[in-house]
Amino acid sequence: MYGYGQHGDGSAAQQQYAHPPQQPMQGGMQGGGYGQQPPLYPEPSPPSLADAVRAFTTGSLAAEDFQQVFATSKVYCPRGDNPGFLALHNTQQPVIPMFTSLKELRRYAGKESKYFVITGAEVIDLLPTGYGFVLDMEGDHRMVFDAKAVEQMVDFAMRRMYG
Repeated sequence: MYGYGQHGDGSAAQQQYAHPPQQPMQGGMQGGGYGQQPPLYPEPSPPSLADAVRAFTTGSLAAEDFQQVFATSKVYCPRGDNPGFLALHNTQQPVIPMFTSLKELRRYAGKESKYFVITGAEVIDLLPTGYGFVLDMEGDHRMVFDAKAVEQMVDFAMRRMYG
């Protein structure tokens, strides 16, 4: 910390320097080590699911990278009075609407709609066989995963977990 002392008449006094106290490092390092400095550049945060959807739909994100983001992201799902996914059956194959954010869900289902939140990995684990899903139905970058695509996501997740 740098500072200037002030005389009563408002003129600057000699510059004074205050040095932070030096602390030994944690972890029992010998030789009088000092505390570690914070990194100059913080670690980048992982992309949000919405960012990954945009990147994937524009071709700037590989399928495997999208699946990794999807697996760890929160997914917002509308729900009815009974537990479980709500499915749309007025499509070629039944699909389940899912959303990357509460804002996207509200755009589709309304302000007072009921919903639950799970991770993408849980979606892949719990989705009924033969069903696909659609992300951000009312969004600018809607993504539809048919039942075959969901099976491929399951296979990818199994290979990652079990080799």
